[in-house]
Amino acid sequence: MARLRRSTTAPALAGAALVLALAGCFGGAPEPTATTSPTSAPRPTPTETPPPTFAPELSATENLDFFDHVNQGVVAADPAAGGRAFIDALAAAGFDKAAMQVTADTTTLGEAADSVQFAVAFQGECLVGQYGPKSGGYHGAVRPALGTGGCLIGQTRPIDW
Repeated sequence: MARLRRSTTAPALAGAALVLALAGCFGGAPEPTATTSPTSAPRPTPTETPPPTFAPELSATENLDFFDHVNQGVVAADPAAGGRAFIDALAAAGFDKAAMQVTADTTTLGEAADSVQFAVAFQGECLVGQYGPKSGGYHGAVRPALGTGGCLIGQTRPIDW
């Protein structure tokens, strides 16, 4: 009957590999980095972006993000916001109230409007916003000014407050 001989080299090789692998894990103290150094200031994460700011010297397109930011703030504060809330927020943010237009919140039959449109004539163009239950949420865009100098077609309500 043949006897099996047990090899003593395989366990020794496995042990040596384990020692080498563990040596790499404990190679010494880690070098301080900018993120672990106690003197470094915290860095913003890549997803953090500052809110847009109003730049009246720039074009309507360059101010669209700010226009949208203001209007989205109105929606967040009051999901049932009407035209006056948007006009007041835009004026408070620095847009010229005299250059604004807004449609009525109600129909001629006294029903709630499907959506409200509001606009600011700005640098020869128009920043236009729309919000309401039938418009799929808030939408903002830059559109050419009309020949009349206004931004909205149809009847608008006076901004007399």
